Amino acid sequence: MREGVLAGIGGFGALFELPRRFREPVLVSGTDGVGTKLKLAFQLDRHDTVGIDLVAMSVNDILVQGAEPLFFLDYFACGKLDVATATAVVGGIAKGCEIAGCALIGGETAEMPGMYPPGEYDLAGFAVGAVEKSGIIDGGSIVAGDVVLGLASSGLHSNGFSLVRRILDSCRADLSSDMDGRTLGETLLTPTRIYVKPLLAALPRARIKGLAHITGGGLVENVPRVLPENVAAELDRTTWKRPRIFDWLQRAGDVADAEMHRVFNCGIGMAAIVAREDAEGVSRLLAQAGETVYRIGEIRTRRGTEAQTILI
Repeated sequence: MREGVLAGIGGFGALFELPRRFREPVLVSGTDGVGTKLKLAFQLDRHDTVGIDLVAMSVNDILVQGAEPLFFLDYFACGKLDVATATAVVGGIAKGCEIAGCALIGGETAEMPGMYPPGEYDLAGFAVGAVEKSGIIDGGSIVAGDVVLGLASSGLHSNGFSLVRRILDSCRADLSSDMDGRTLGETLLTPTRIYVKPLLAALPRARIKGLAHITGGGLVENVPRVLPENVAAELDRTTWKRPRIFDWLQRAGDVADAEMHRVFNCGIGMAAIVAREDAEGVSRLLAQAGETVYRIGEIRTRRGTEAQTILI
């Protein structure tokens, strides 16, 4: 629950009143799922973290435009409802909403016999947020000379699991094996980091020109989504610490560098583009809010039709 919620559980529609502190509110919405990471949750019979992933994927997406997430709805579909499993999943969704500061305002639980194998389910989520019209972050002011900051990811987040599962199958990996004090399975299921509260706290005091949520497509495909056509981001791979799980996957699957960068976040879950003179101050604000921040590259003039993200 949070300010703005007007109705309890059980209605046909959820009611939410925009907080009066918004003067010119623009609504921002996003929807996503957890993808084939669910297959790993089924295999390990671990269902308490995928709900956090579900929330994270949508609230991080609307955050990049400067929006404060207001409320979230979920869709849980299965062949036959297992109450314990559903409780664990929805508990994770509630936890994700708590981390993001948004209300879990409603949802749908659908039993569809014959649609899903026993013990399996699917998830989708929908987030709605608001941003002042004057505060929309669209990347339009990004110029050559700006700095790219990278916020550390918590691991794989919720992308690349089709490749992960192929690697696990090909090398017959033991999911109970050790990975820095945790099992390999637990490491792979680490929930997606939610960046909402630290970034929302920093935005009133920091000039952030562009934000990119690093999901499927990695840095090479997501950073260009916020760049003007005439610039490119040149990123130095030696400037941040890549979590060990990515090294393990690359070795175990004999995955080329280019494929790693296209499929996975490789340790950076959110990129922020700021003016050079603001880089140190923004880094300090985000670090004080609990984020691990790296200065990972800079913006330069684009050369012809070259790619807009270059990793060196």
